[in-house]
Amino acid sequence: MVEKRSIHIISHTHWDREWYLPYEKHHVLLSKLMDKLLDTLERDPNYKSFHLDGQTIILDDYLQIRPEMKESLQRFIKEGRIHIGPWYILQDEFLTSSEANIRNLQYGMKDASQWGNVSKIGYFPDSFGNIGQAPQILSQASIEHAVFGRGVKPTGFNNTVSETDNYESPYSEMQWRSPDGSSVLGILFANWYCNGNEVPTDELEAKNYWEQHITSLEKYASTPHMLMLNGCDHQPIQTNLPEAIQTAENLYPDIKFIHSNFNDYVDKLSTSIPKDLKVIDGELRSQQTDGWGTLVNTASARVYIKQMNQLCQALLEKVAEPLSSFAYLQGEDYNHHLLEYAWKTLMQNHPHDSICGCSVDEVHREMVTRFEKSKHVAEMIIDESLDCISKQVDTTGFEKWGENALPFTVYNTTGWNRTGVVSITMDVKRDYFSSGVNKEKLKGFPLEDRILIDEEGNEFNHKAEDLGIAFNYDLPEEKFRQPYMARRVRVTFEAEKIPALGFKTFAFVPQVSQQDISKKVASLITNENQMENDYLKIKIESNGSLTVTDKASGRTFEELCIYEDTGDIGNEYMYKQPNGEHARTTKDLQAKVKVIEDTLFQASFEIVHEWEIPASASDLLDTEQRELVWFTGRKATRVEEKVPFTIKTIVTLEKNSKGINVETSYNNQAKDHRLRALFPTDIETNVHHADSIFEVAKRLNEPSEEWTNPDNSQHQQAFVDVSNDSEGLTVANLGLNEYEIVRDGRNTIAVTLLRSVGELGDWGYFPTPEAQCLGEHSVSFRIYPHGGKNEVYKAYQDAYQYQVPWSIKQTGLHEGNLPPVHSFVQWDSTNLALSSMKVADKSGDVMIRWFNMADDQRSLLVKPPANYNTAYKSNVIEKTEEALNTGSRKSIQVPVRNHEIVTIGFSKSNP
Repeated sequence: MVEKRSIHIISHTHWDREWYLPYEKHHVLLSKLMDKLLDTLERDPNYKSFHLDGQTIILDDYLQIRPEMKESLQRFIKEGRIHIGPWYILQDEFLTSSEANIRNLQYGMKDASQWGNVSKIGYFPDSFGNIGQAPQILSQASIEHAVFGRGVKPTGFNNTVSETDNYESPYSEMQWRSPDGSSVLGILFANWYCNGNEVPTDELEAKNYWEQHITSLEKYASTPHMLMLNGCDHQPIQTNLPEAIQTAENLYPDIKFIHSNFNDYVDKLSTSIPKDLKVIDGELRSQQTDGWGTLVNTASARVYIKQMNQLCQALLEKVAEPLSSFAYLQGEDYNHHLLEYAWKTLMQNHPHDSICGCSVDEVHREMVTRFEKSKHVAEMIIDESLDCISKQVDTTGFEKWGENALPFTVYNTTGWNRTGVVSITMDVKRDYFSSGVNKEKLKGFPLEDRILIDEEGNEFNHKAEDLGIAFNYDLPEEKFRQPYMARRVRVTFEAEKIPALGFKTFAFVPQVSQQDISKKVASLITNENQMENDYLKIKIESNGSLTVTDKASGRTFEELCIYEDTGDIGNEYMYKQPNGEHARTTKDLQAKVKVIEDTLFQASFEIVHEWEIPASASDLLDTEQRELVWFTGRKATRVEEKVPFTIKTIVTLEKNSKGINVETSYNNQAKDHRLRALFPTDIETNVHHADSIFEVAKRLNEPSEEWTNPDNSQHQQAFVDVSNDSEGLTVANLGLNEYEIVRDGRNTIAVTLLRSVGELGDWGYFPTPEAQCLGEHSVSFRIYPHGGKNEVYKAYQDAYQYQVPWSIKQTGLHEGNLPPVHSFVQWDSTNLALSSMKVADKSGDVMIRWFNMADDQRSLLVKPPANYNTAYKSNVIEKTEEALNTGSRKSIQVPVRNHEIVTIGFSKSNP
């Protein structure tokens, strides 16, 4: 029996929280839309349901204005007439971190369950490409279906979908599979998410409407169950949809028209899926297109936003959460409420039109404030956790150096032992205002000849800077604030082998002998404009580029860190170089080079390029923007007038480091251009790897045959790597999310440092002068040469550590139940990366997550935290899946599939 054709009409609105209007203007419109929705549901029982765009934040936003409507909202959600979740916000998947993607799902599902219902659909209506691990993440959350608008078919601006038979799947339905083998049923909005918009009630209009739409639906549907989405961006409710459906039923009695929802739709769809569905593997990035509508250059729009986001994410997931977990293991409360507030404040900057930098200027101004708010909460959580833990560290071993010994603890919240240069500012002596401050006596307080030691008395080379006196204050929990003046010193040194997920204690103490350890080690600077350690040799050439030799492999990389500047007459979404323009570089520009630091553990050179670049695009660009000339057809060029563009680069080598830290700063006074740093690898390979979401993604160096865009920029998180079996180069970054493997015959890695444009783009004219990013900028990246296949995962580990700030806390001389060197959790596995350590909200269990970077199965060995002897395998939403045998406090061993995301929960033992 042939199944009757069904058209599932799902009412919705795609609600960009902020975009071409600032947030509060959209907020007002949201209030009106929700009022209309609730009124329609109340008075018309035939208006069956409404999909609230997959993001629970809409409910919070609405109730800010209309708190009295909470009861009505709750009733309709529980009745299944309003469908919410599973996300907190509709994020850009590639520009938000792995854990940010997970927190978004965790908090969204938590909120939805508190309201009484959740839409179990992986909802990605307008993500600018989709991450390869999405099917695995969804599967772990018991979500079996995903819907998306982009990634496998040419989709451009203003909701335009190209009619083409040449895309990855012949159907709108496909099996979407992650690298670990997990899969979901993927459903492409082949005719976009507004293909059921404004359905007519008039029979003549409806006839014309349905003739076109039914043909379009049947062209891509693999089953008799077809999907129409009744709504679009900020679309008002179609209140007469029941009448429109009745008209359609009268016209087409052989078709069943259903005012549906996603839960019901996928249930029906799953019963009739054909066996010949195409399997689509991994990332959905629209690579089988001409490359002009992928929106990938949002990765470089307003770079300052990406940098702030990287810092806030790192502070929350890589510092605040693990430190709070350490304190929790020591008996302190875990502040779920503050962390949720900080995360949600940060995630309000994660919608695709926000974090992508493709909105009007007012939007991004408000984002800066949100970033600061989230960061400040994270910093408070971090400081309180550090204070709690440090007070429990036994520092009595330093008492032998007298009462003026200054102990402090260096924390490593990454997943591997860590070595690196750190600085701490310490109070040598305090005078509280309550007891009287003698500033002259403070200034004259002797710093003495001091040495830096660890708990075993080993001495460390260091640099001490007398900072004089400074004001500060304590905020006791049971007393009024306590201001004081302090004599301060800053100590900088290389902390070696700090244990993973742990700490090591040091002290700055009076020297008891006259031994001068500074004579034991030679300077890292070996010649004019050269420095080296046991692993690397670096020469700074006359043009400021770096020649770097990896001593282990003998491989030398040349012309690293040349800067390139080109015009950009595109917009916030897409880069477009002016026709016929040739890139300008610093290759033939003489640089000024000088030493700015020369200690026994670290050396730095300053490189200055005094450059000039065109001031802007020609006036024709302004005309073309105002007249809505599409960016690919623009004829504007850059003007002849030049403006100064001085680039200051600081290149730093640490004594025990296998990588090179680079910080680049400049004052941008030019418009309409793009600045990149170039790293020619000269490595023979046709693929490269880039850090993505729970995945080191393998990508082709050459785009598909269909790709006609001269630029092939792509997304990265922590790093990009070009390597083969014998040699490799990894470039890590802090908030620089765009790179390209240049098709220049050298497999050059190009990392975008700045992109200056003057309009939003898309469906109209929206000038964005602040997107020109004028003013001071500073960016950071790290160069890591390695020996190829056998060393590449060490390079990745180094890049992940580079993302995470050190945490350091001064403490006093006191007893404690923690030793001076300690690791809270010990684990070992080849090629796994630690992603997070936190405490589950419901269970109070300690949750630790890793992912397998490798293409084959690995084994994870974990020693549970003290007093947490019960272990189980969990998932991304922290539910128990499988008990694990810990046996008498022994380590547990867990097999981990290739590219698997694995979460282990640890429960506290009964007393």
